[in-house]
Amino acid sequence: VQLQASGGGLVQAGGSLTLSCAASGFLLDDYVIGWFRQAPGKERKGVSCMSSRGEDTYYIDSVKGRFTISRDNAKNTIYLQMNGLKLEDTAVYYCAVYSSVGRGCVVSPSSEYQHWGQGTQVTVSS
Repeated sequence: VQLQASGGGLVQAGGSLTLSCAASGFLLDDYVIGWFRQAPGKERKGVSCMSSRGEDTYYIDSVKGRFTISRDNAKNTIYLQMNGLKLEDTAVYYCAVYSSVGRGCVVSPSSEYQHWGQGTQVTVSS
């Protein structure tokens, strides 16, 4: 079971990045997907999640309208489209999943998540 995150990098404020997270060893179909981030000197926190069937999404207030979570079960991959990036979005971003076939999703507690990617660095410059 593995999640491989990619797509991070250095971008100017106002720019865009798309993070990808490819799953292997299992199928994403019955899993809630989530993205977390950890800024320097801060705790890791949830950013967004999507229910296993894709009906429900959640975003923290600071990224609403700028970030979009999505999934492509055929490719067994999840995405986080980030637009209008701000300096405060600088962090290591992690993808994660937990098994659930019901509605809804949560990003807290993070211990709900069973499998984690290795993280990808996003740095936003002025």
